Amino acid sequence: MKIKRFFAPSVSEALSQVRESLGPEAIILSNRHVMNGFEILASLEDDLTQVIDESEKPATSLASQPTQTSISNLSASTNPDPVVKNLLEELREMRNFLANRLDDTATNHEQKPHHGNQALIFAELLALGFSASLARYMAANIPADLPADIDTCLQWAKAVLLHNLITVNTEQEMLDQGGIYALVGPTGVGKTTTTAKLAARFVLRHGANQLALINTDSYRIGAPEQVRIYGKILGVSVHAVRDQNELALTLDSLTDKHSILIDTVGMSQRDQMISEQLALLSIANKPIKRLLCLNATSSIDTLNEIVEAYQGSGLAGCILTKLDEAVTISNALEVLLRHKLKLFYLASGQRVPEDLELADAEKLMYQAFEHRHSRSSTRLKDSELSLLMNSNPYPHHVS
Repeated sequence: MKIKRFFAPSVSEALSQVRESLGPEAIILSNRHVMNGFEILASLEDDLTQVIDESEKPATSLASQPTQTSISNLSASTNPDPVVKNLLEELREMRNFLANRLDDTATNHEQKPHHGNQALIFAELLALGFSASLARYMAANIPADLPADIDTCLQWAKAVLLHNLITVNTEQEMLDQGGIYALVGPTGVGKTTTTAKLAARFVLRHGANQLALINTDSYRIGAPEQVRIYGKILGVSVHAVRDQNELALTLDSLTDKHSILIDTVGMSQRDQMISEQLALLSIANKPIKRLLCLNATSSIDTLNEIVEAYQGSGLAGCILTKLDEAVTISNALEVLLRHKLKLFYLASGQRVPEDLELADAEKLMYQAFEHRHSRSSTRLKDSELSLLMNSNPYPHHVS
């Protein structure tokens, strides 16, 4: 093995000497700062490989092969530099380590094939727009005996989510059962328009004389007038109230009505006045069921904040709005699943009453899982997916 020493006042000059003497394929064995400069030990790759290979051959006597020298006799015959001896030992250990790691990886893939399914379902759920926490939970609980096929994994995930999504069975649960319903939610989510849509459905089913509309929005200019216009078109009585006393008196005067819809003022989920609105709708002898309107285009974190802010003593359910503007509905579905909210209706436009339909769980889940395309900003690359498959981030199933 040919090892050469190079000395120069600076590292760059020493490296230049290495390139000039041994070429660009030279291997740096060591470098250190010495008096008045730097010292570099270098060798050619072929020479280094030859020494390592020779070191792993069985020891032979010098008599039988006088032209070959084993590594065990190298120190006695040639007295190599200690740096070289240490380097050779480290290279042997590194080669053995890499070989063992490759064997372990192959063994793990044979013994635990479902780890590939975990990575697949994790990556796909992220691409569909679900959060990392839900994707991680689903990946940790995927059955170990599930076939290693992405379509099969997605069918399993869809079935699990569908089983946990709560929707009303028929419109009878709201329209025929009757009662007092208040639509609540942030500004601009479409509460007034949705109230008009529900009112039109009720009138078509039971007649205008069995329904009353109440408006509590005295903040926005023209808000009460908008509700009155809808009431006039439908032939329904409209009442405006400003506080809890007026609301209680109005409700007492409407006991002959089968159903009452209350349109409330929109408030940000961080508005301190939400507590006042909840207090307004809390009348002991008049149970008011609150339906939360959620914008399907909002992010998961925003929707979570909204639900937590409007939860109060409990929500009867929710209505998803602006579905016509949403690229994917996975955000909204995840929030419904997380908070176990019952979904009543879906609103997807401004037309009254056409753009409102009863929630269909299977149709919604199909729509969420249909959003599988390579342009999704949350889709992992194949190289990133392979990293997940070669690791085990989900060592135990979650009970």
